[in-house]
Amino acid sequence: MTDTNHIKPDAFGNENSREAQALAQMGEGHVVYVKPMLSDQISALYPGAPEMQPGLELFAVLSASGAPIILTDSRDTAIAEARKADLEPVSVH
Repeated sequence: MTDTNHIKPDAFGNENSREAQALAQMGEGHVVYVKPMLSDQISALYPGAPEMQPGLELFAVLSASGAPIILTDSRDTAIAEARKADLEPVSVH
């Protein structure tokens, strides 16, 4: 029987395997993910975010472990902010 106590959904809605968790730990503090999102999805990732007009295209910058860092309306700004913090941005679709 498989132990599922360690498996939990991440910020991308996937269930983490041990391999995914190990990769996240290796990238933590070095790699961030730039994820395009709609404003409708923001409250799940940023519970304290103010209400927004539905359907807006936004970009979330997430840590390697999936923790939200910043939210912007520009992919270029998301990448620039990540690089300014000496983090390597990777696109997630």
